[in-house]
Amino acid sequence: MKFVKTLMAASLAVAFAGSVHAAVSPAEAAKLGTNLTLVGAEKAASADGSIPAYEGGLTTAPAGFKAGDSMRPDPFASEKPVMVIDGKNVDQYKNLLSATTVELAKRYPEFRVDVYPTHRTVAMPQPVLDNAVKNATGAKTANDGLALENVLPGVPFPIPQSGAEAMWNHLLRYQGVTINSKYDSWNVDAAGVATLATTGQAFINYPIYEDLNKPIANTDVYYQMKLYYSGPARRAGEAIMLKDAANAVEQPRRAWQYLPGQRRVKLAPSLAYDTPNPGTAGAGTYDDVFVFNGALDRYDWKLVGKQELIVPYNTYKLTYAQDPKALTTANHLAPDYVRWEKHRVWVVEGTLKAGARHIYAKRRFYLDEDSWVALASDQYDARGQIYRGSFAFLSQSYDKQVPDTTPFVIYDLVGNSYNINGIVGPYGGIRYIDPLTKAQWAAESLAGAGIR
Repeated sequence: MKFVKTLMAASLAVAFAGSVHAAVSPAEAAKLGTNLTLVGAEKAASADGSIPAYEGGLTTAPAGFKAGDSMRPDPFASEKPVMVIDGKNVDQYKNLLSATTVELAKRYPEFRVDVYPTHRTVAMPQPVLDNAVKNATGAKTANDGLALENVLPGVPFPIPQSGAEAMWNHLLRYQGVTINSKYDSWNVDAAGVATLATTGQAFINYPIYEDLNKPIANTDVYYQMKLYYSGPARRAGEAIMLKDAANAVEQPRRAWQYLPGQRRVKLAPSLAYDTPNPGTAGAGTYDDVFVFNGALDRYDWKLVGKQELIVPYNTYKLTYAQDPKALTTANHLAPDYVRWEKHRVWVVEGTLKAGARHIYAKRRFYLDEDSWVALASDQYDARGQIYRGSFAFLSQSYDKQVPDTTPFVIYDLVGNSYNINGIVGPYGGIRYIDPLTKAQWAAESLAGAGIR
């Protein structure tokens, strides 16, 4: 019996060890800072020069920016497109476009992709970059990629070896510490009618970046958000709070909701995965927020590789637009407001696990090599047909060394509708604030600030 117990223990140890993915070798990590940037992007320009070499990003504010302002002028406002793609020529460039972009161009004659000169503007604080280098040889995934070990705040896997590692890079990406912005979310239906889904006050916090020297524990919250809705009238006074921990298997997402009619805060365990997001009036799921967020456990993740892709980038005109009605044209966002550039992206595919439930049977994500932000995605249904697609709109907060993707859009290619979320221009832009207190992140705080 003692021998059997010993054999079982050894077998369990081997099985657990098999689920742990080791960090890269010191020789491989030595590429960081040489031919790779400190977060793992290729430093060199592309072969044809259309993607320039990385030279440190945009850290100097343009003329006209006032120190401390949350509205950031477009440093590239005077530039003109170098190429325009629409339904007439989209097939020539489909290898440089997401499936969603191709579909939009073929479906709507007025849709176009204005391609501008590429600028690699992403910059982050040096301590965050230094941690990425340390993580290269120290960080690991466990539980088949669902958990982390020995990860410091920063890009956990600058040289990813698996799809799960690349998705962790997106989830733990640096976006500052605490963001506070008032925003709108608008839906545009198949008839081209734009309707306000929600107006809200958002507080988004990445607690792991409050202490850059502290390794991330499984139970540590890496992302938390609370929203107070003030519009439309039927939603006024509602509030929600979400908290995601580094090991979603050990500690699943915690969520709370405050409804003024009930006048109490309630646990809301369903505010995750493919639950329709009321903040988009159901136009997207909870894990569609910021193109993807939440737990990785319902999909098998494959690292497809890297490619050049034309994506929204340096979208200052859209991010800080002050008139939502000018943005929300029929069928798609107004092309005049969307700046597209060619960048290198990591491609990751998620395939729904056997027995798991989600409305998307397959998802393809395109992660920016310079920031690890998911810039675009294609979502497919159980029949293998494209269902929805998303884009995030990246602009560098050059005064804060923060790459921001507050606005994002979800296109429903079956319902011929879309949602644009995170419109902050009418309310003063993107604000970075000091971390809130623990009391302000307590569930009870939702009721205290709710409008009755």
